[in-house]
Amino acid sequence: MREKLRVAAYAVCVRDDRILLARSPAPDGTPEWVLPGGGMEHGEDPLDTVVRELDEETGYRVEVTGLLGMDSSRHVFPREGLRGPVDHHGLRIVYEGRIVGGALRNEVGGSTDLAAWHDLADVPALTRVRLVDIALKLWRERPVDGRVFVPPKA
Repeated sequence: MREKLRVAAYAVCVRDDRILLARSPAPDGTPEWVLPGGGMEHGEDPLDTVVRELDEETGYRVEVTGLLGMDSSRHVFPREGLRGPVDHHGLRIVYEGRIVGGALRNEVGGSTDLAAWHDLADVPALTRVRLVDIALKLWRERPVDGRVFVPPKA
């Protein structure tokens, strides 16, 4: 079985009790809200990754104000053909960020199609990826070890 490691960096940006999220299609095409951020390029520092990704996906320049923690996930994805299944390990580094410039805009030709601010109280009703809940729990609880458990959605 092939093994694949993907390291990514994301930012929780909260202002006036609103969180900045981006919208991305799920594997089945359903739009879902995600934390702004994404995969590191080879040789790139994770802090530089989150600054670059926030600009690409939202139009904002961000200052990283803290490291909230990390989340690690592992899934086996079946593949057809000669390549076989893939054991995918995702390591997601979650920062806290503050908007310092730029203007809100949607990404063109990328992995997201919409960026928007959402009231924190409205997040539970959004169609969202699990990382949004994990990141908000990290932001609220600030655990010493940088890890939280959020049960998978049923």
